[in-house]
Amino acid sequence: MSLANATEPYPLCLERRLGATVSDDGAQFALWAPTASHVTLRLFAHGTDTEHGSRALGEYPMHFEQDGAWTANVPGTKHGVYYDYLIEFADGSVTRSADPWARAAGANGRRSMVVDLRRTDPEGWEHDARPMTPMSGDVIWETHIGDFSNDPNSGVPAEHRGKYLAFTDGGTTLEGEGGFPTCVAYLKALGITVVQLLPFYDYGSVDETRAGGYNWGYDPVNYNVPEGSYATDPYDGEVRIRECKAMIQALHAAGIKVVMDVVYNHMYTTDNWFERVVPGYYCRRTEDGAFANGSGCGCDMASEHAMFRRFMVESVTYWASEYHLDGFRFDLMGLIDVETMRQIRESLDALPDGQSILMYGEPWAAGESAPLDGTVLADKSALGALDHRIGHFCDTTRDAIKGHVFYRDQPGYVNGAAQQNRQAVLDAVNAHRTAAVREGEAGQIIQYVSAHDDLTLWDKLSISMRGNGANHLDSNAMYDDILDGEQVAKDVLSANMLSAGLIATAAGLPFMLSGEEFARTKYGNDNSFESGSRINLLDWTRALAMRGLVRYYADLIALRAASPAWFDAERAIVPTESSMVAFLVGDHAVLVNPDVREHTMPLTVMNRAVAERDGNANGLRRPVWRCVLDSTSARYAIGGHDDGGSDAFASHVDAGDGECVLDGAGFHLASRSLSIWTKE
Repeated sequence: MSLANATEPYPLCLERRLGATVSDDGAQFALWAPTASHVTLRLFAHGTDTEHGSRALGEYPMHFEQDGAWTANVPGTKHGVYYDYLIEFADGSVTRSADPWARAAGANGRRSMVVDLRRTDPEGWEHDARPMTPMSGDVIWETHIGDFSNDPNSGVPAEHRGKYLAFTDGGTTLEGEGGFPTCVAYLKALGITVVQLLPFYDYGSVDETRAGGYNWGYDPVNYNVPEGSYATDPYDGEVRIRECKAMIQALHAAGIKVVMDVVYNHMYTTDNWFERVVPGYYCRRTEDGAFANGSGCGCDMASEHAMFRRFMVESVTYWASEYHLDGFRFDLMGLIDVETMRQIRESLDALPDGQSILMYGEPWAAGESAPLDGTVLADKSALGALDHRIGHFCDTTRDAIKGHVFYRDQPGYVNGAAQQNRQAVLDAVNAHRTAAVREGEAGQIIQYVSAHDDLTLWDKLSISMRGNGANHLDSNAMYDDILDGEQVAKDVLSANMLSAGLIATAAGLPFMLSGEEFARTKYGNDNSFESGSRINLLDWTRALAMRGLVRYYADLIALRAASPAWFDAERAIVPTESSMVAFLVGDHAVLVNPDVREHTMPLTVMNRAVAERDGNANGLRRPVWRCVLDSTSARYAIGGHDDGGSDAFASHVDAGDGECVLDGAGFHLASRSLSIWTKE
């Protein structure tokens, strides 16, 4: 069945609460299934037939309502009862389905669970509050729940590794020896303010009942249920909810916001609960009736259809309200329509402190979809139609700095093609507000050079700078040998530092993949979604070895936190020769030399730029400049001799003791360097 050019074909259920609701008298069930001829509710003692004591508790015919819903009231049904539906259609076919609107489920999400959410709150949950760090000071750090603590050297107890509860283990250190901090203790020292977590709703690619499974989770099964493989007990539907909340609570206690990666653009399979309940409605179809595949996953969801729009708005709002989430990252936002995104923003804004909740996404798709005629999708062509508080990832910045993401050996500004990309980088530091194609307000621009997709920054730089034109390196050792003193490896490190410095000083919202700050490698694997923990885990021993680079990131983050103007102030570009980039922001000047030779910027040029920006062209007072960060500082050297203790990378906002110096002639900029200066 194709609805590609149809208006809503069925009665809409826009007011009735759907799913299972617990009351003092029992539980009420409601399922929107307007094309069904009969629906039976089935109750069970457990979420699977394999559990000890599993048994059926009863079957109940449901009543059809004029809004297309089927309802049943079952007295005595309480929290912890599992259920599903048998749905019969006019042709005599019968499908079994869990509840698409369920908020709890058993192992692998095959049966839904009746839940009293008050019983899922961890101790002190009523006092949990969103950190109120202003967006101007936010730095986003993306990670996967398993990657965060799967390293046996993480200092996390074995029973919590790869689980929600790893985030609740405070004060962890490398190998548990009381030295170098790991996990949440590490994040507090690093200074990031936002953790973006890869999907942690219930997804389908991992068997929750077996240890060792791994996937990124971009394959939703139950949107409103936490993933069970991250819980200590995947069978009890209450446990995963409580432990997920405890994770968020622990991050909030550390002053860190939590952003959830959500994937409403597609589901795990075409045979999903929505499709089973109302065949042909929730998934987009082409004119010939085939499932649309703009997601590359075989089943694009139809956000423009009223009932899935309702579901999306309520689902996001539910996660924000019940789980106290601080933001949402929308996977393939370019497949979601603008009106649905607007309604989600409006619904979040109505929550207490809701206007502070972050919303941003990927403004692209993996291919062509099949939305209803007249639908405006939230891709790059429609950025101007989005609410100004809905942001997007800027691939233009990413590719200008490090080279095109799909061409592994292609360099960008920092790794061999500086002159060709200089203007694009100048546009990027201003959040593309002065570029030929404007991408929105500064607060809408997610500035980044690495994310879970594609090569890590370190791997991209290593391949493009060490691969001699090949799209891979000869051995895994070449990703690891930064400590051996080879010059080309040092150049890769310098390029990494320039990339980070440009992102940190650019207008917009800075974002990084977890471990970027310690040269994280996946050994050239550019799509590690199911490559297991060995490739994907955060190597905390590497973090210690690369603590000089970690210090550099921490100092950049501290400088940004102390400089609110960096978020959205217009950058004044300072004219330079060669491929250097120089700009003014607030009281700071940022100078970048990507070349292998030193450069000098005349002091008169810098002072003239300040005078012109400040409307003081006559230069009544010449500023005095002081370097506050220099990427060539010995502080950032790799393989230092400190003890790697808890203060091993305590941030400093005055680390200008490197090779970049100022004298009467001007600013002398070392090879492959980034320096930040403040005027006094």
